[in-house]
Amino acid sequence: MSTVRVAAVDCGTNSLRLLVADVDVAAGTLTDVERTMAVVRLGQGVDATGAFAPEALERTFAAVDEAAAACRRHGVGPAAVRFVATSASRDVSNRDVFVEGVRARLGVAPEVVTGEEEAALSFAGATRELLGVRPGPFLVVDLGGGSTELVLGEAELEASRSVDVGSVRMTERHLHDDPPTAAQVAAARADVDAVLDGLVAAGDVPLGRTRTLVGVAGSVTTVTAVALGLAAYEPGSVHGAVLSVDDARAACDRLLAMTRAERAALPVVHPGRVDVIGAGALVWRAVLDRVAALSGVAEVVTSEHDILDGIVFSAAARG
Repeated sequence: MSTVRVAAVDCGTNSLRLLVADVDVAAGTLTDVERTMAVVRLGQGVDATGAFAPEALERTFAAVDEAAAACRRHGVGPAAVRFVATSASRDVSNRDVFVEGVRARLGVAPEVVTGEEEAALSFAGATRELLGVRPGPFLVVDLGGGSTELVLGEAELEASRSVDVGSVRMTERHLHDDPPTAAQVAAARADVDAVLDGLVAAGDVPLGRTRTLVGVAGSVTTVTAVALGLAAYEPGSVHGAVLSVDDARAACDRLLAMTRAERAALPVVHPGRVDVIGAGALVWRAVLDRVAALSGVAEVVTSEHDILDGIVFSAAARG
């Protein structure tokens, strides 16, 4: 039998997500057993202090306890678990406290991956079902809390870059008022545009070659749900949704202009994203503008399959 049960944990700057899945290694497909998400805000203050805050670690460890219980419930031992930690965990001075806390609870140490490894996992998760369906090359944009990964390729990854702009980082750095002032928005946008300018100048990821733009992770899926006008967040409606770039831009602008209370009143916005989704929308708008201008793409595909799915496939391949 080629099916194996494995678990993947993706611990980012804003959220900790678990996927327990049955993977058919021969067919290259997976079936969800359990998929969960907890907003832990591990990256709280990291941009300013360079260290994990005690309360952020406490929230994260509580979520790891829940993930460990789910793994036991579904018969997944430590050998079949892969725990990947991304942006915030690369930037801190007290990483050892985090690593040992996870190991004690889950029986496996977190792997603090590089931006390039993160990009490869995101690309694998997001494009597997698009091959042969949408034209390549694909540009996968994984917009996280602390960093954003831009990955270009077709059947395989060809070029990638991780940049230090994300929803939590930009909120803490620039968007302090409710709603943010025009000056704050302009400063944040200038920050993101400067990073994109550097990426384009370096030529590491030739954005102009993009034929299918794919957005993944919570900021992008939330913007998509707003653009679709959903009455409640429905993963089945968001996954695979194709928006015009103009409609996606309009949803970004709407979220950025809202007050915190107005965002909280939207049924598709997770409570843990209310205070950072404005910045996430700003980053996504900047990326949309740049990619559309350079490549001419007029549509964007949203995927619920992302780095978490890529981690699951990698765990199954290891096993």
